[in-house]
Amino acid sequence: MDVSVGSPADLAPARALPPAALRSGAGRRRDPLRRRMLALADALALLVGSVSLGFAFEWDPQRAAWAAIIAPLWLVFAKVYGLYDRDHAALRHLTVDELPSTFFWALTAAAGTALLLHATPAGGPSVAEVMRFLIAVGIAAFVFRSLARFTWRHLTAPERSVVLGDGPIADAARRKLSLFADIHARAVDGLPFSTDQVLAEPELLADLDVDRVIVATDAPNEQFIARLVAICRLNGIKLSLVPPVQGIFGTATGLTRVGELAVVEYNTWDVSRSTMFLKRALDVTVSLIALVALSPLFLAAALLILVDSPGAIFFLQMRVGMGGARFRMHKFRTMVRDAEAQLPELLSFDALAEPMFKLRNDPRVTRVGKLLRRTSLDELPQLFNVLKGDMSLVGPRPEQVELVERYKPGQLVRLAVKPGLTGPMQVHGRGDLTLEERLAVEREYVENISIARDFRILTLTIAAVLTGRGAF
Repeated sequence: MDVSVGSPADLAPARALPPAALRSGAGRRRDPLRRRMLALADALALLVGSVSLGFAFEWDPQRAAWAAIIAPLWLVFAKVYGLYDRDHAALRHLTVDELPSTFFWALTAAAGTALLLHATPAGGPSVAEVMRFLIAVGIAAFVFRSLARFTWRHLTAPERSVVLGDGPIADAARRKLSLFADIHARAVDGLPFSTDQVLAEPELLADLDVDRVIVATDAPNEQFIARLVAICRLNGIKLSLVPPVQGIFGTATGLTRVGELAVVEYNTWDVSRSTMFLKRALDVTVSLIALVALSPLFLAAALLILVDSPGAIFFLQMRVGMGGARFRMHKFRTMVRDAEAQLPELLSFDALAEPMFKLRNDPRVTRVGKLLRRTSLDELPQLFNVLKGDMSLVGPRPEQVELVERYKPGQLVRLAVKPGLTGPMQVHGRGDLTLEERLAVEREYVENISIARDFRILTLTIAAVLTGRGAF
C-alpha cells in the first residue's frame, strides 16, 4: 500500500508519549540492565586475565593486583569499541557477531596492561605472560558475555513488537520472532488498530505500550518512514524495516555509503581460491584433531549402540554432494537394523508436498538413538567424510538421492558447495525449518561464503547442540 502522508511539515507526530527517559516500565530498564551486565562480564574477564598474570613459576599476587587495578581502564575501551551498544541497534545481535571486536579489545587490554605494568613495582610481564593474558581475557569475555545475554533474556520480558504489514513478508517477520528466542522480542497480537489505519496515521502507535515497530509492508513510501522515524525517536520506540522487495535486495548484498547516498552492493563474483584453500585446510586440520580427541567418545557410543540393539555400529547412506556428486555418508546407527526397509510403510517420496521430510516421532529410532540424535553425537562419523573431502565442516545439509532427484531448478543452489557437518540450517532452527526457510538460509550462505562465516556457524553450532532445539 502506497500511503500519502502530506507535506514534510506534517512529519512531526500529532501526539506523543513522554520522552524515552521519562517512560516507566520494563522497556526503560531492559537495555541499561543489559549494558551493565555486559560490563560486569568484561570486568570478570579482565579479572581472569589479571589472575593469569600472577601464575609464573610461583604465584605472584603483586602483578595480579596491579593488573586488576589497571583493568577498569579497558572497560572504557570496550565502550569505545561499541561493545555495549550494538544490541540496542539491531533486532538480533549475538556474542559471536562481535568476536572480531572482542579480540581487538582483548589485544588492546593485553598490550596496554603490559606497557603500564612496566611503570609499577611489579614490573613488566614476559611475552608468554602477555599471550596468556590475551587468551584468558578473550575466552573469558566470550563465555561471560554469552552467559550475561542468556541471563538477561531470562530476567527481562521480551520486547513488545508490532509487525506492520500483511502477506508473506509480515508472516516471515512474525515467524522469525517466534523461531529465534535470542531475538528477545515477541509480536503483539490483537491490536486495536488495523494495519491500514496505522499506515494512514502512524501517530496511533504512540498510544500503544510497545518497544519496537517492525515495518513489513509491501510498499512503504519515504514520507511514511520519515514520519514513523520521528514518532519512534520521540517516544523511545525502536524501529526496524524489512525490505519490501526481497528479490531486489536478495542475500548476496551489502550496504555501503558514498556521502549521504546509500548504495546496495551485490556479491556477483566467484569465491577466491585462497578462501577455498583455507576452508579445506580448516576442514583437514579440525577433522584430524577431532577424530583423535573424540576417539574415547566414539568408543563409548559404539558400545552403547551394540548393547542397545542388534546391528552395525555405523549407518552408511548414499547422499548428494557438490555438483550432484554422490558419496557414502557415515553416521552412528540410531535406528533399528531394518530401518530402510520400513521407510516405505511410513511415507512415500512421491506423496511428499516438497522434497524434504523429518519424522518427529520416528518409531524406528532406538533408545540410544534418541540420545545420540538429541546430542547430535550421531553426526560425528561424518568427520571421516570431511577428512576425505566429500564434505566440509560447514555447508548445506547433505540430502538423500531420492529427495534431490525431486528438486526444482531453484533448489539446486544448495549443491553449489560441499555439504557440511554443520551449517546454516543447523544453527537457524534445524528440523523446525520449512523447506523454503532452509533453502533461504543455505542460499545466503552459498552466496556469501567466507572463512569468518564458517567460524561464526561453528561457534553457533555449540549453542544449537546444547539446547537441542529442532533435533529429533
